[in-house]
Order: sequence, then C-alpha cells, then structure tokens
Amino acid sequence: MTPTDPTRRLIVAALAAVPLIAATKPSPAPRLSAKVAETSIGSYIAGSPDAKLRLVQYFSYTCGACAAFAGAADGPLKTDYIDRGLVAFEYRNLIRDPLDMTAALLARVGGAAAFPGHYRVLMAAQPGWLVRASKLPEAVQTTWYEGSVAERAARIARDSGLEALMRARGVTPAQMTSALNSLVSQAALTAMTNLASTADRIASTPSFLLQGRLVTGVHNWTEVKSRLDQALRPA
Repeated sequence: MTPTDPTRRLIVAALAAVPLIAATKPSPAPRLSAKVAETSIGSYIAGSPDAKLRLVQYFSYTCGACAAFAGAADGPLKTDYIDRGLVAFEYRNLIRDPLDMTAALLARVGGAAAFPGHYRVLMAAQPGWLVRASKLPEAVQTTWYEGSVAERAARIARDSGLEALMRARGVTPAQMTSALNSLVSQAALTAMTNLASTADRIASTPSFLLQGRLVTGVHNWTEVKSRLDQALRPA
C-alpha cells in the first residue's frame, strides 16, 4: 500500500530530524583528571577541589625515581583515585640543576591544560635526553652555567635534545623562547624549591605530602597507593 501524501510528509520529516537529534546529543563530561588548574604558588593540581584527599608530589625532571613514579602511577592514580573524586594531585617542582630547570620551564608551555601531557612525555623520555646530556663534553656543559637563566636554558634545551622533544609535541620555537624567558615561571619554580627545603622539609625526590603532612619513607607508587588506601579506609 502506497502512503498518502500527508503520511509521506510525516515520514520524511521524522527522518530529517534524526541527524539533528544525534548532533545535539550532549558530550560526556570530562574526566576529573583532565581538570587541571594552576595554584597560587605556580604548581599544577589535577582533580576535583572537593576531593577527599590532597596529595602533593615534589619531583625533579632529572630524578630517575621520579620518572619511575610517573610511569607507574599515571594510569592507576588517574583512573582509581582522581577520576573518582577521591584524590586531588598536585605537582610541585624541586629544581636540582640547570637541566632540571630547563625541562621544568618547557613543561609550562601552554599552561595548566597542556602540563600533564608535557610532564608525562618528559618523564617517559628521560633516559634518552638525560643520558645524552651527561655524555656531552665538559666544555659544552660549562656553558650551561654562563649568562642569564634563559640563555643557559636555551643552550641546554638544544644540547640535550629537549628542544627537539618539545618540537615533536607541536611546541613552536617562539613558544619555547617565551617559556624559557618567563621571569614569572623562573620565580615560581625557585619559590617552590625553597618551599620544599624550608616549610615542607623535603630532603629528596620524589617526596609526598598527604593532607599537608610529609609522608616519610614513601618514594614509589606502591607505597603511595598503600598510604592512600589507608587514608580512605572507613574509620
């Protein structure tokens, strides 16, 4: 049986509305671990401000144990704790050397939203650029201590391969120059380092504060996870 003209018009109208309905379907809410903000001291914090626990990590880009923690913790910390609203995770720098300062300045390109991705890549690639830097002639490394912070960092970024690594992430030379020359970032990183050694009594990296208190004897993901689970356990 052939549909009448009014019926045919209703069918056509209904079919035409389907793409519109699909197009207006709301997007899923972003994961809490993707919500990253800059704090008043210049560090970055991921997760809900209403999370049950606040975990602070003091780290260095030239610290092998920090790179190991980043690799082990990245997935489970986000999925099992941050995305569930249980933990807000703050990244604080403790600058140990000019190479560390250079990596830390480059990681700030793009601000809070871009930071976790830069951090993850810099830590994952650490064995490559850190070894390359360590094998450079002494005459080259000596120049890393000459001139302004920005001048030193520009040389270090080029010599160590950090510049090439950031370019592969889509960071432009102009963005890198701006980051390395940022007096605001340099001051924030220096202030965080001073805070670590004075107020927070940090002696090594990685070190952690849980609910504002130093967690002693904890330096890897297995130990951190144990402390988080203990703190989250009902009384």
